[in-house]
Amino acid sequence: MGKNIKGKKGVRASRPAQNGKRNAAPRMKKSGGGHGRINRSAANGGNSAELFEGRIDASGKGFGFLVRDDGGEDIFIPARDMNTALGGDRVIAERTGQNRGAGEARVVEITERANRVVVGTYRREGNYGIVVADNARLGSDIFIKNERSGGARDGEKVVAEIIGYQPMRRPDGEITEVLGYPDDDGVDVLGIIRSYDLKEEFPEGVRREIVSIPYSVSGQMAEGRKDYRDECIITIDGDDSRDFDDAVTLSKKEGMWRLGVHIADVAEYVRKGTKLDREAFSRGTSVYFPDRVLPMLPEKLSNGICSLNEGEDRLTLSVIMYIDNLGNIVRHKIREGIIRSRARMTYSNVAAILNGDEELAKRYADIVPMLKEMKLLAELLRNKRTARGNIEFDIPECKIILDDAGHAIDVVKYEQLVSHKIIEEFMLACNETVAEQFAREKAPFVFRAHAAPPPEKVRTLIGFVSALGLTFRGSIDEPKSADFARFLSSLDSGVSGVVNRVALRSMSKATYEPVNTGHFGLAAPYYCHFTSPIRRYPDLMIHRIIKDYLRNGEKAFKKYADEVAEVSKHSSDREKLAEAAERKVDDLKKAEFMRGKIGERFSGTISGVTEWGIFVELPNTVEGLVRTEDLPGDGYVFNCDLFRTDSSDYTFKLGDEVDIIVYKVQGDRVSFKLAE
Repeated sequence: MGKNIKGKKGVRASRPAQNGKRNAAPRMKKSGGGHGRINRSAANGGNSAELFEGRIDASGKGFGFLVRDDGGEDIFIPARDMNTALGGDRVIAERTGQNRGAGEARVVEITERANRVVVGTYRREGNYGIVVADNARLGSDIFIKNERSGGARDGEKVVAEIIGYQPMRRPDGEITEVLGYPDDDGVDVLGIIRSYDLKEEFPEGVRREIVSIPYSVSGQMAEGRKDYRDECIITIDGDDSRDFDDAVTLSKKEGMWRLGVHIADVAEYVRKGTKLDREAFSRGTSVYFPDRVLPMLPEKLSNGICSLNEGEDRLTLSVIMYIDNLGNIVRHKIREGIIRSRARMTYSNVAAILNGDEELAKRYADIVPMLKEMKLLAELLRNKRTARGNIEFDIPECKIILDDAGHAIDVVKYEQLVSHKIIEEFMLACNETVAEQFAREKAPFVFRAHAAPPPEKVRTLIGFVSALGLTFRGSIDEPKSADFARFLSSLDSGVSGVVNRVALRSMSKATYEPVNTGHFGLAAPYYCHFTSPIRRYPDLMIHRIIKDYLRNGEKAFKKYADEVAEVSKHSSDREKLAEAAERKVDDLKKAEFMRGKIGERFSGTISGVTEWGIFVELPNTVEGLVRTEDLPGDGYVFNCDLFRTDSSDYTFKLGDEVDIIVYKVQGDRVSFKLAE
């Protein structure tokens, strides 16, 4: 929950185990907040109409469901009443009948279109063509006149712009880009980039603007800054990392540890209101795929002047923390600084040194004593976090290995090294320290917030673990981080994996907020993201605020009061979109790897249970579906609260070990069959 190690994705839950298959009936009621219901008089005679706001979840058969903003039951919308709405569109719908469940509705107004462009496969059909969308939840193919086909050939992956809508007919479209055949190198990832409307190239205006940014730090640029160039400062990152936005140093002073965390001073080069700043805000975050990175900032900055490269002078925003032997940060200071990294260290090399690699220890003899002290301090900080209730989830992560053409050749479980933990603890300490100071200053700020899980999800967790004979001791309405931490740490290996999954699914989503509400998962009363301004706009934003404060005092705060709310909301949205795209590409590459394993047998763990089948995760984190119709016996009943499905003779539940055979791979979906 601290620094996202470059090249390593954050922990993600498996597919939800509670989403049931929908045919033509509404799904079960779900809880939530919001204001989705509207009561207004209908135009025809002033009769009262029951109207709802929400988002369309479409099927491939023309009908859809209204996912209501108020959290009530989803409402079924027949194909004849979709009124040109597609999956993802925001609409206002009117209830038309209540003959079953939540009844039916018809779309009366489309308030926001979600699908400006569609990525899919072009199919020629006589004197016209269609685009079969990659997104199966769009709910419709796109009709393409021959003169609007853009020269696409049958079977090619294309990008189509929707140019017209007509009720009960496919939308009209025009092909704007031909990506190539699906098996061509890189086309699979390029299709996802286009479908999520992510940006590869920077606009011409940005490229012209950054010409004036220097390639190196001059003496004049260092004036007025604290000079840390004589200190033993190092970077620790992944083997293939190229952008280094944090560097660390550690020493002993006055009987305490003096920890320095030096972060690239990106705000010095990305000035508010410039084209570069507007583009960085628009992107919101760098997006990491196995075969490429879509950076938030141009390479001249991200890998150049802003990257804390070994042996080069770099401008920083530095946080110096003094930590006692109990792990308490007793005082700190924040300075605009200048550093020169002594060594570009990697996670693997640091871990090897700390594990006794004599050759590497000799090569880096001058920094080995500091590395050993860093390990001791990180352990102290970690133990202190654990004691206050920090929640540690034991969920495996993976690394996807590609060949030179970008094809997946292996999927391996990612190992967290001692060096990862060192950097994680130091970044967490820095983020908390900065957040606390500026929360107390009552500064306009962008905080990282993580709310406690909602009562209904805690209730589901308690019900699930009770069925396993376990007891979760904690409040349902006011859960505490320490309750979760204590419970998860008490589990034995037999149930730890499955319970961790369910517990993770009970957690709320962390967001950026303009007010500090604390971080539940970290059990931290104050938290922000300060340490990655090269690749996250919220970090850049608060750097800008801090620099202004250091130069001008509290009077600097006024100019940011209205800005932080917009930055928080936009950054949360962009983070969510980037994570979805990264997950989609990961799934695609995992499926590509499994295409060569069809017919092979593996052992796995049931990681999700739905009414249409069970998901099985292999040790390398690849996940596939065994459909209900392929399970032995019949008459299965799905229990969403206990994450299980039962027939008269068989039971399959979350966490069960099963043997499977790889059956089929289609797109990013892997299908299994039980081996027995």
